[in-house]
This record gives sequence, structure tokens and C-alpha cells, in this order.
Amino acid sequence: MKMRLLASAAVALALFTTPSFADADAAKKWIEGEFAISALSKDDQMKEMQWFIDAAKPFAGMEVNVLSETIPTHTYESTVLTKAFEEITGIKVNHQLLGEGEVVQAVQTQMQTNRNLYDGYINDSDLIGTHSRLQLAYNLSDMMAGDWKATTNPGLDVADFIGASFTTGPDGKLYQLPDQQFANLYWFRKDWFDRADLKEKFKAKFGYDLGVPVNWSAYEDIAQFFTDDVKEIDGVKIYGHMDYGKRAPDLGWRMTDAWLSMAGTGNVGEPNGIPIDEWGIRMEKGSCNPSGASVARGGEANGPASVYAIAKWDEWLRKYAPPGAADYDFYQSLPALSQGNVAQQIFWYTAFTASMVAPKSAGNNTVDDSGTPLWRMAPSPHGPYWKEGQKVGYQDAGSWTFLKSTPADRAQAAWLYAQFVTSKTVDTKKSDVGLTFIRNSTVNHQHFTDRAPKLGGLIEFYRSPDRVRWSPTGINVPDYPKLAQIWWQQIGDVNSGAFTPQEAMDRLAEEMDITMSRMEAADKANNTYGGCGPRLNEAKDASEWLGKENGPKAKLENEKEPGLTVAYEEIIKRWQQ
Repeated sequence: MKMRLLASAAVALALFTTPSFADADAAKKWIEGEFAISALSKDDQMKEMQWFIDAAKPFAGMEVNVLSETIPTHTYESTVLTKAFEEITGIKVNHQLLGEGEVVQAVQTQMQTNRNLYDGYINDSDLIGTHSRLQLAYNLSDMMAGDWKATTNPGLDVADFIGASFTTGPDGKLYQLPDQQFANLYWFRKDWFDRADLKEKFKAKFGYDLGVPVNWSAYEDIAQFFTDDVKEIDGVKIYGHMDYGKRAPDLGWRMTDAWLSMAGTGNVGEPNGIPIDEWGIRMEKGSCNPSGASVARGGEANGPASVYAIAKWDEWLRKYAPPGAADYDFYQSLPALSQGNVAQQIFWYTAFTASMVAPKSAGNNTVDDSGTPLWRMAPSPHGPYWKEGQKVGYQDAGSWTFLKSTPADRAQAAWLYAQFVTSKTVDTKKSDVGLTFIRNSTVNHQHFTDRAPKLGGLIEFYRSPDRVRWSPTGINVPDYPKLAQIWWQQIGDVNSGAFTPQEAMDRLAEEMDITMSRMEAADKANNTYGGCGPRLNEAKDASEWLGKENGPKAKLENEKEPGLTVAYEEIIKRWQQ
């Protein structure tokens, strides 16, 4: 009891001593300290902070609650930027961190119940198809020009956000404001790939050079080479592949985050395939009505390319990954990489660059004594069903989303916080910590030119034209929370051995069609999706669709094409042009 009273007293004292008023001196302190690196001059930083001070006056003393997933960028916001924001504006923000699945669940619950759980969410732009259809989220374009004009930073500069196109609905309106972005790129141990003895052995066995794999055949050859032929480096048992397979929501994202499209699911089109996207969902060009996921309805979720993708995921996990990887989730797979016993990973989320450049003293065995990465990142390889012009890979854009069920004053206070943590005053430092770039002005800052040699290709990628070829889930997905939860359960059945890849994808496609048929009924009866809900095609024999123009791809006679690699230096040259 005594300890509880002391703790309560400490909390009370902390609350009493925390500034509850807007403070220009506090802004100056933060600018000269934490925010010393910025795309803005010190004078322009102070002007921007003065705007926040003035705009926040009607909300001073308010306490708001926001939610995001747990990655280094959001940890920095939660622990550091909330303090800066409160000292400068007088608005207290409780920035909670949860797993991505719990964030999606909270968003879905608030939309379904119309109860205000949080005043703002950093919610993946994967939900753009959901938010633009359901109209339960504030349309930011209209709000910035209308009711929120007084609380919209004149220096926000939406054009400076590199992911604004991902958060724009089919109506051309901005529904979400990017807060952090990261891509899925190929990761490999360049120090091992550069060894003359290993290069010689690889070429002797496979007939081509050891390098960055362009296709899945080369990736598979490299995985087998390091696991079965090299086996050990410096006395450590090594593996040619890393992935994860735990039956959890993370497993579904592994697949919807473009795993299928890397194999070749979907049609040509950027940022997403038209009419079939990387989920295998069909939606005709010019329409807003998805028409099916199964091959029987013109989709591709259970087509040969998708089945091939799942089969390879399962096979490689069993053959070439470290023991236990099949039981890892998204968060456990990162520390496994830093142990330094893996040669490559077919795609790796660059959100974890900050952790992978930690020093050796922190247990990271993938950097040298000076802290320079022994690894590099490059474009991920594609499978035999992939065609030029298809989506290349996935890019996450965690973005601020405000729901209409949030009271207007609370939403605006949270909107001020969202603009603060993405402002030019703050963003360069935030990006230095989290390395999840959202602004052109930040990624092109001299500070990151200086840091580039120690970031394994990240800066070169984000300064290249290539970056726009990696894109989030698009507008074919009519209701992300409802459909995403179907994926991991079905894929998990492959990992457990309960179903074959074909059986699992047949079940997945059928469940998606059933779920979308319910959305169609709701839209027709109540205009739930604003007339843009699914309108499913009549089910036909698969032969009516397979191999037809703009249809799901027919099965290839030979899915093992010749392996193809490229020198890493050639990729960097292309990125720097």
C-alpha cells in the first residue's frame, strides 16, 4: 500500500509539473536540441511551431488518445514526440502501441459500433479501399479546405509526401496522411556473396554468377547452395533462407503484402494490377465494384500462380530456413536475422533497418566493427508467372486516419498531433531514428547523404524512381479488416500440413467470395459501401477464365525457369541515375 501511495504521489507530481500551456520557449528548446536537423531553417522551424502554438489554443489542456502498431518509428513518437507536443501546445497525447492485428481490430470495432475508442489511428493505407467506400473516415481533402482549415498547417505540403498517392481514394480525395513508410526488399549478406571461393563454387554448380537473384529460380538455387553446399561459415551453421510461418495475423500480411504478386498473381498495372490485383481480386478498369476472388469468377486467389507462391513459401521454409522459423511470427523473425547465420531473405521490411544497423555490442552480427552493414538490400526476385509491368513489391504506408465517430474537437486535437509528428520541423529527426521515410525533403537531406553508406542501400532506393513501383494494397480490396482475417487461417493450414496449397487457396478464394457476397447484399440494401461494394460475377468453369486476356494465368508446364542474377553494383547504378 505504501509503495502504491508513493507511486500515486509521483504521478501526481509529474502531472503537476508538466507544462499545460503552449510555450514558445519550449519550442525553441526542442528545435535547438532534439530537432536540430531539419529540412527547414531554424527561423522557419520557429514559424512552424508558432503556428502550432496558436492553432492549439482552443484545445490546450485537452487529453487525446491515439493508436499505432509497434515499430521503432512509433515508439519514438510515443515516448519523445508526445512530450515535445505537450510542452509546445499544451495538448497531452496518450500514444498507445499495439500489434498491427490489434490496431486493425480497433479500427474495425470503432467503425462497426460507432463508439469512439481512439481519437486517431496510424492505420495502414491498405485500408484505402475500405475508407473510401464506407465513408466512415473523415475525408481529409474536404476537411482541410473546410471545417479543419484553421487547424491545418499551411506548411503541411502534401505534395512533399512520397506516399500521398497511396492514401488517395478513387474519388481523388486524400483520406489518410502518411506517417511512416517502408518497403519489402530483398536482403542478403554481401560479404558472403563477394567471396571468390563461394562465387567460384556457385558458378561451377549452377552455370551462372552468384549475385542478386532476379527470379525465384535463382533465389531457390542460392538458398540451396548456402544451406546444403556451404553449410558453415566461420564455424557457424548457416542457412540460405529466412521466413516465418506462425499461425497468426502476421502470416496473412506476409501473403497479401505482395507475396502472391511477386510469384506472378495479378495482371499488369501499377500501383496495383488491373483488373486482377495482388490479392487475386478482380475489379474491372473504371469500376469500383470487385467481382470475385476465385478463378470461377475471374479472380486469381486460387489460380496456378497463387498456388505456386504458397507451395514455394512452404517448401523453402521447411528446406532452407533455420530450425524453428516455421513457428516465428513477424516480430520474432527480425532478431533471428541479426544472429548472422542467414544468407538471404526474399523480402524483408525496411522498417527494421534501424535495428539491423545496431552495433555488434548490441548483439547484431550483421555489421562490422565500424558499424557498417555486411548486408545490402535490393529488389526482390519474381516468380515464373510474373510479367513485365506487374506490381514489383509491397510498400507499407502507415497513415493517420480519423473516424467520424470521434467528436470533432478531439479529432482536430489529434489532427494537430498528426501534423506535428509529420511536420518538416520534426520529420528529419524522426526519420533518422526510425528510417521510415515519408517526405522528399527529408530523404534528400544532406544528413542522409552522409548516412547512406551505413544504411545498406536504403537511401539509394528511396531516392530512386523505383520506389513508386512498390505499392500498398489497393482499391480492389473492398473491406480490408473483413477479408484480411481470412488469409492467415487458411495459409496456416498449409504450414500445419492439414491442407495442400491448392486446397487451402480454394478455401481462401471461396471464403473471400462468400464474404464479398455479404458485402454486396449490404450495399444493395443499405448503400453500405456507397454503391462501390462487390458485384460478383456468376461462377463459371475455371476453363472459361484461365489463360484468357486479363484473366488468371494458366498453369505453366515448367515452373522452374533458368536462374538469373544481377550484380548489386548494377542495381545501385540504376537507382542513382
